[in-house]
Amino acid sequence: MSKEIPYKIYLEENEIPKAWYNLRADMKNKPAPLLSPETLKPMSAKELAPVFCDELISQELDENTAYFPIPQDILDFYKMYRPAPLIRAYCLEKQLDTPAKIYYKFEGNNTSGSHKLNSAIVQAYYAKKQGLKGVTTETGAGQWGTALSMACSYLGLDCKVYMVKVSYEQKPFRREVMRTYGASVTPSPSTETEIGRKILEAHPGTGGSLGCAISEAVEKATKTEGYRYVLGSVLNQVMLHQSVIGLESKIALDKYGIKPDIIIGCAGGGSNLGGLIAPFMGEKIRGEADYRIIAVEPKSCPSFTRGKYAYDYCDTGMVCPLAKMYTLGSNFIPAPNHAGGLRYHGMNSTLSQLYADGLMEAVSVEQTSVFAAAEQFARIEGILPAPESSHAIKVAIDEAVKCKETGEEKTILFGLTGTGYFDMMSYEKFHDGKMFDYTPTDEELQASFETLPKLDIK
Repeated sequence: MSKEIPYKIYLEENEIPKAWYNLRADMKNKPAPLLSPETLKPMSAKELAPVFCDELISQELDENTAYFPIPQDILDFYKMYRPAPLIRAYCLEKQLDTPAKIYYKFEGNNTSGSHKLNSAIVQAYYAKKQGLKGVTTETGAGQWGTALSMACSYLGLDCKVYMVKVSYEQKPFRREVMRTYGASVTPSPSTETEIGRKILEAHPGTGGSLGCAISEAVEKATKTEGYRYVLGSVLNQVMLHQSVIGLESKIALDKYGIKPDIIIGCAGGGSNLGGLIAPFMGEKIRGEADYRIIAVEPKSCPSFTRGKYAYDYCDTGMVCPLAKMYTLGSNFIPAPNHAGGLRYHGMNSTLSQLYADGLMEAVSVEQTSVFAAAEQFARIEGILPAPESSHAIKVAIDEAVKCKETGEEKTILFGLTGTGYFDMMSYEKFHDGKMFDYTPTDEELQASFETLPKLDIK
């Protein structure tokens, strides 16, 4: 029998997960391996060593170990803002007049304003442990750059951030938070790197993309002694660290005998979605329970819903490994929409395999409808959500309305990955009627697909 459910479900400090969950260990069909851009053979730890930290490489390549113990130093850091609350959206349910029960896992209760700190501190920790001077990275909306800046400041590491140019211009305060924590922030593409100069020559005046910024950050890391590159999404190691989101969510729900029917997350590179769904998807794969899992992406960058499942470069400069993923092509530069963290051309390889196997769904939504949902949520639930998170809010509302129409009493869980207080220029454009929707044409996507590497690999 279910206990009386409070508005916010808090866990005790001793209920913070003590290990990250590696979903790949339970997958029947493992994700395809990363390939070397030089040999087109599976990447070895030795080949990845000039780019990534050693311990992170081990986590990236391991597809058999189900649980990785969380170091005590990381647990001590997590205690500053974890466990994160699971919140019942009673007010939203009432306004929608829906029989659905809506829960959201709120990850915005730290200075970075998002879930990104869960992995940033881990990657900075292993860089410090390896004796490195600093790290380089890219950031889209700015949450990852902010989180990594915080982590590096805490551990005394240098941090060089390449920020997607359109976000650099749209979100100056996010940039200044990074600088406050001691990071250097460069708009990408830039003239600082050889790859940046090539991209600017090929795409004059471009607002950039995550693929561009990744290329620049990797080049900077590999050409600077004592530095490594760290990534805020896409990689399996990042999804591993973010599993704390799903593990905490499941612990909280289990305490009250609650089982979600539908689990919803926004999808850019895949870290927060993968982290939220990890333990639930594990149960689904093992045949212990069933869930309907929905990935939500922007119509302007629809890698799941309109992409190709193929090997592609992880970056625009084509210097990173190739991953088998749902992709729009590494040369695809999306329209400058305001969900900067979702402007990546591809999707995490593990999530791509799960989607290909039919274990999850995906939908794409237009940004004006996303901001309308964000505003509705803010007015009712009192939290101003990030544009990225608002994609999940939009579909959670849609599913709750369907429950009203059918009379079904479903339980919905979605990830509220962060706050939108540094996104007010985006909200301003929405309120002033200056925000537009853009959906790439079939012809535009086909032109990008034609640039996919021609590999004789199944």
